[in-house]
Amino acid sequence: MECVKCGKPLESDAKFCANCGTVVGLSPSSHTPGVGFTPKPPAEPSPPSLSPSLGDPRVAGLIARVTAIILRPASEWPVIANEATTASTIYTGYVAPLAAIGVIAMFLGQVLIGTSVPLLGTVRTGIASGLTGAIVMYVMAFVGVWVLSFIVDFLAPQFGGQRDPLRALKVVAYSYTPAWVAGVLHLVPSLGALVLLATLYGLYVMYLGLPVLMRTPAEKAMPYTAVVVVCAILVFFVLGALSMCVGGMGAIAM
Repeated sequence: MECVKCGKPLESDAKFCANCGTVVGLSPSSHTPGVGFTPKPPAEPSPPSLSPSLGDPRVAGLIARVTAIILRPASEWPVIANEATTASTIYTGYVAPLAAIGVIAMFLGQVLIGTSVPLLGTVRTGIASGLTGAIVMYVMAFVGVWVLSFIVDFLAPQFGGQRDPLRALKVVAYSYTPAWVAGVLHLVPSLGALVLLATLYGLYVMYLGLPVLMRTPAEKAMPYTAVVVVCAILVFFVLGALSMCVGGMGAIAM
């Protein structure tokens, strides 16, 4: 048996609906709350969460993109090429969280764990200098992405491609993914060198992406990638030196 007004199930001996108060047997037009019925107070909306959770679509999308670009880059680049987005979205929604992985890991590794140095034992960085270096390193990561994306865009016509700043940014930002994810290894300073292997894989990811996004002929993708790699090494050392001079935490994790 259901309430004629709200359709909620009724108890067999109910005198009125526990949900809306309609007396059993009356028509919806003659609705009168039954004696003793207390309306349920409206549920208060839960305050919005200030920090994203795993159920947040943005987090789920970020994880899906990271997984796809690492495990199946060849099939993911066409998806990225046709994806409508903006430079600000890439910087804030992708570069910002991923670049932070290595920065936070290196900060914790150098300040809390420390590096083992022969004859000196374990050497740790002070919190103040470590924090300063982490901030500088994080900023330099954005600068590195911007500079290298400009280079990728500028070189495109030289290898039969087409200039497109947004597509160039996509190539650089998503190609950094393996190195940024592997940045968690900086938590143990002695494992930081393994990030180099992830960086090399990132170059392969870039090699696959250049023909798709910058519309470069397949036969010119290899020399295009090689020139970009040389430029990336120069950018890496320049920004790394600046990061070391200003923050004292060593080269930037790119």
